[in-house]
Amino acid sequence: MESVIAIVLAQMQPILAAEQIKTLAEVLRSAFNLNNTSTTAPQTSHLLEMFLTAKEVEGCSPKTIEYYRSTLTMMNDAIMKPCTLIESDDLRKYLNDYEVKRGASKVTIDNIRRIMSSFFAWLEDEDYIVKSPVRRIKRIKTAVIAKETFSDEQLETVRESCTTTRDRAIVDMLASTGMRIGELTRLNRSDIDFRERECIVTGKGNKQRPVYFDARAKTSLQNYLSTRNDNNPALFVTLNGTSRRASVGSVEGRMRRIEKSIDVGRVHPHKFRRTLATHAIGKGMPIEQVQRLLGHAKIETTMHYAMVDQNNVKASHRKYLE
Repeated sequence: MESVIAIVLAQMQPILAAEQIKTLAEVLRSAFNLNNTSTTAPQTSHLLEMFLTAKEVEGCSPKTIEYYRSTLTMMNDAIMKPCTLIESDDLRKYLNDYEVKRGASKVTIDNIRRIMSSFFAWLEDEDYIVKSPVRRIKRIKTAVIAKETFSDEQLETVRESCTTTRDRAIVDMLASTGMRIGELTRLNRSDIDFRERECIVTGKGNKQRPVYFDARAKTSLQNYLSTRNDNNPALFVTLNGTSRRASVGSVEGRMRRIEKSIDVGRVHPHKFRRTLATHAIGKGMPIEQVQRLLGHAKIETTMHYAMVDQNNVKASHRKYLE
């Protein structure tokens, strides 16, 4: 019955004002004895599960699906209205309360807004609502902070601080390919083509793409593999003697250990990726090729990763404007 009421309300939205829609909803629920909020929960829950299934079909990772689920469940629990009746003001109040009570950053709030936008856009596309209430909520402005990258000297320092052939191979692969840490840990030995110095990685949405490594990474990788006597197909395995596939957490832990032993700022896998993008653009590589190399769906993401080197800006000014 709740679904029937939702359809009626959706059809009446173009005709009635918001307050009239609310009144109509109350009258219908009263007529069908559905005023108990617990009976409206299955409707929202059902739609949320359908939405998550749709995102899974689109290729979203289990981690992304769970992030969507927790974010939207928290929103529904706070607003306490069927999702088909949620309005823009409800969402604005929720975002404001979330930011104030949790001290959340603008980036976090905009991430929540984007997830809500995806959910309500799906409800609109599937004809559960006439218009997404998120349409009236504009993108939240966030401060653009130039994140750190490694200089050539810092990269050499990181390489020299590696105490195992495995860690050296990991650093050289991350630095020369720009692949994500999850892509690196999923690699198998059979994925590596040493002759062409390339490998196929599986990125977000299970999309595959080729990445390329330099001669230094090739040598480091061959040196590491020559020390292996296990049968695990994984390209990188743990260092504790169990020969299990290395996890994202274990690699990040090794990077933190390296960070503590040297003075080059933070050392984490994503910094290698950002460094590659910045250096590639700085040396004149077309942004579209950098986008493909990094496996970004949108070129805006590539531009966000690749911070323009101020020295290049200064040199270009002198070249073109003086």
